[in-house]
Amino acid sequence: MKVTVLANYASHAAKGLMQGSDRQAAVKALFESVGGKMTGLMFTRGAYDVVVNGEVPDQAAGMGIALAVRASGSLSDFVILEELDMKAVLAAANKAAGAYKPAG
Repeated sequence: MKVTVLANYASHAAKGLMQGSDRQAAVKALFESVGGKMTGLMFTRGAYDVVVNGEVPDQAAGMGIALAVRASGSLSDFVILEELDMKAVLAAANKAAGAYKPAG
């Protein structure tokens, strides 16, 4: 499944970045460690310092990445977005809408 990660570096990690830490290699290794693949990394100006696109085999792998990165303390903000199959979502929504009876 495809994921997009939005993140901001904590101040101590920003210092490491300035000293030449190879973040592309580190993020690539992170994704590969759970059977995934990093497909892109961008350092950005704005709400987030970095945007990463990648693929992971399943939700457990994506959440494993998130937990490991959060536990490191290197990021002050970390958001992981999962791509959805909208056809499947709409099919489930239509089933649920037919079964749901609102109050009142």
